[in-house]
Amino acid sequence: MSRYILALTAAIVCSAPVLAETQTTQHHDHSAAQHAAHGTKPSSAKAVPREPGQSAFAAIQEIVAILEADPETDWSRVDIEALRNHLADMDNVTLRADVKTLPVEDGYRFTVTGDGDVTNSIRRMLTAHAATMNGTRGFRYEVAEVPGGAILSVYVSKPSDLQKLSGLGFIGVLTLGAHHQEHHLALASGQSPHH
Repeated sequence: MSRYILALTAAIVCSAPVLAETQTTQHHDHSAAQHAAHGTKPSSAKAVPREPGQSAFAAIQEIVAILEADPETDWSRVDIEALRNHLADMDNVTLRADVKTLPVEDGYRFTVTGDGDVTNSIRRMLTAHAATMNGTRGFRYEVAEVPGGAILSVYVSKPSDLQKLSGLGFIGVLTLGAHHQEHHLALASGQSPHH
């Protein structure tokens, strides 16, 4: 539970500069309008960049901040490289994999394939997701390797969930449970979240 509180605290701390900058910007914009109306020059304010420039880098930066803020972090177990590799897998599967969708009885079969590194990323991601989410929300997951990737079969316990599953599609199914953030913290902390 302390990790959840820590993560929430880190999120609040990280958003405080954004809120302060927003208020400063709004004040500056208002002041600039006043200066223009009176024919005077506004004082120059330095812009402070907030974006880290790349989403995987930002995810890693967020986890490092949480680990640094936690006095109980065991730095001998921390493995940020494992998190970086996982984020590369997520990128490969999200942006580089080919997906063929087939309706089956009580569910859908997603055949997910790709070339080179994408193949192994697919296999790791689908196996991990099925192990983590099997049974959640009444969905049952099965994974089988095929040349170039894997098949993820998802079955629903309620017929009313078939339409939802159809709308979500493969990538939507992978987002279910919002477990990724917790998973990233576990990976970076040197834990094995799938065992």
